[in-house]
Amino acid sequence: MRKLLLASVATVAGSLAMTAGAQAQPVKAPAPGAVVVHLNGALAFEMTAVNTPSSNATKYSTINDIGFLRLYPGFDATTEGGLQYGVAAEIRDTSSSTAGVGVNSNVTSGGGSGALYLRRAYGYVGTASAGYLRFGQTDSAFTLMQDGVLEGFGDGQGWNGDGNLSDVSFASPSEFTFSDVGGLYTTSKVVYVSPSFAGFNFAVGFEPNSNAFNQGENLGTAPVNSQSSVEAPVVNSVSNNGNRRRNTIDAMVGYTTEMDGVGLKASAGYLDASPLGNNSVVAVHEKNMGVAQFGAQVTYAGLAVGANVKTGAVNGGYGFLTAGQRHGTSVIVGSTYTMGPVVVGGYYLHVSDAGGYTPTNGDSPYKTTNGVALGATYNISPHFATYAEFLYGEERQNTAAAPIKAHQDGVAVGATLKW
Repeated sequence: MRKLLLASVATVAGSLAMTAGAQAQPVKAPAPGAVVVHLNGALAFEMTAVNTPSSNATKYSTINDIGFLRLYPGFDATTEGGLQYGVAAEIRDTSSSTAGVGVNSNVTSGGGSGALYLRRAYGYVGTASAGYLRFGQTDSAFTLMQDGVLEGFGDGQGWNGDGNLSDVSFASPSEFTFSDVGGLYTTSKVVYVSPSFAGFNFAVGFEPNSNAFNQGENLGTAPVNSQSSVEAPVVNSVSNNGNRRRNTIDAMVGYTTEMDGVGLKASAGYLDASPLGNNSVVAVHEKNMGVAQFGAQVTYAGLAVGANVKTGAVNGGYGFLTAGQRHGTSVIVGSTYTMGPVVVGGYYLHVSDAGGYTPTNGDSPYKTTNGVALGATYNISPHFATYAEFLYGEERQNTAAAPIKAHQDGVAVGATLKW
């Protein structure tokens, strides 16, 4: 039992976000000729107390309870010849469409939202010696090989906005600090993950459009007065496309080693994407996105220390720069310490990006954001954990209209149950 607890401690909290995405193949492949079907899941619940010094403060109680349910269906199989293949998915529950209204309350025609939706849905095929090919709505190289971002404490989310439980969203400093976010992995793509060669491995992914798994043909409106189904490619008619991408390519190379009990992981890579384009009345000329990532983490006797840097032509949550906007940079440093079933940790992050800057209105060319996350997790069993977490975030930018100077902090206590 003790060995099982120790093996699960480092991932029980952080795996909530990555259960269906982190590995390119099953941890333990089925026997040749066997098929293993699974329906894993997680339920999380927490109580929060948030301090929001804002003129837009609402009448809601500063104490709230938040939770989610996630399902991870799929199967893993191995052919008689040793080829591994399978399917993995992540299904989430949606939140109510109106804050303060129960999901099933029929106060409007929408009446809230109680639907389930796909976050990840992909297949894989390969072997340990040849590597694995992923296809579908899945994590790519930039996410799978992100090192130095230590999130395995507290609720496992912290300032990562990917479905985090804590409702500390005002003055959120996450920006493009984290690559394990839905803006990158909820799109359909093809990804290859190589085997390890003397400690080195690599991954590369290609995403034609930022469409979900079932939207490959939804490119725009039909031509006017079309006389034939054989037409020139349809120009996308959506204006203000924002973060919609095309021809996204990302590649990462990593190195892993261990000597005298000291473990090292390091990785570096690049993500390149073109804007989908904009045909609104007021043209918005978006620049090509190019982001470099460098990360490393060292482990020794339960202690892990890591750092990660992302920099390049990017703004906000993996958005495109417009004319006159400057490149962005994000730095995060953190540490975790594991003592039996207990994990404590924290990190500090700093982001400098263009924000809402435009060259003609007198804004400061940079928005600066800072964030701190501290937390502890107690793993009662491999399937049941309790935690506590503290978050603080701030953002600042001088604008022509009014200076942006906002901050927020909050605490949370909760529990996760997994199967």
